[in-house]
Amino acid sequence: MSTAYHPQTDGQSERTIQTLEDMLRACILDFKGSWDVHLSLVEFSYNNSYHSSVRCSSFEALYGRKCRSLIMWTEVGEGQLIGPKRKPLEFSVGDYVLLKVLTWKGVVRFRKKGKLAPRFVGPFEIIEKVGPVAYRLDLLEELNGVHDTFHVSNLKKCLVIQHYKCL
Repeated sequence: MSTAYHPQTDGQSERTIQTLEDMLRACILDFKGSWDVHLSLVEFSYNNSYHSSVRCSSFEALYGRKCRSLIMWTEVGEGQLIGPKRKPLEFSVGDYVLLKVLTWKGVVRFRKKGKLAPRFVGPFEIIEKVGPVAYRLDLLEELNGVHDTFHVSNLKKCLVIQHYKCL
C-alpha cells in the first residue's frame, strides 16, 4: 500500500532505484575513473530499455515513439527492440559462468558489503551438470566452505574469459 508523497512505501520506486543502482554499478566497474563522463549513456540506456509493466520503454510511453539514436538499429537485433522473450538458460560442461553473491544469506566473504559492490564473482568453470537446472562448479580453494553445486538462477554466462581467476 502506498501513501501519497511517501515514495519509500512504493515498491515500484524501490525497484526503479535498485535498477538504477545496478546500472551505475556496472558503469563504475566498466569505466573506472571516468564513469561520471558516461552518465548520459546510463540515462539513455534506462530511458530506452524495455519495461514489462508498461510493455515498452519509458521514452516510448512518454512520447509515443521510439527514440532515435546514432547507432545502427540493424546491429541491435529485433529481439532487443521488441522486448524480452526468455528462454531457459542452459550451460555445457567447460563453459565459464559468474556466480551470484547471495548477500541475504549473510555470506560476505568476497568483498566488503556495500551498495556498489559487485553482485557476481568468478569466472568459474562448469565441471558437471547435476540435474536439469543444477551445475557443479570448479571453485577456488578460498571457497572450500561453500557447496559447489548451484541452481541455474544463481549463474550468469561469462562472455569474456580472463586468463586468471579472481574474486
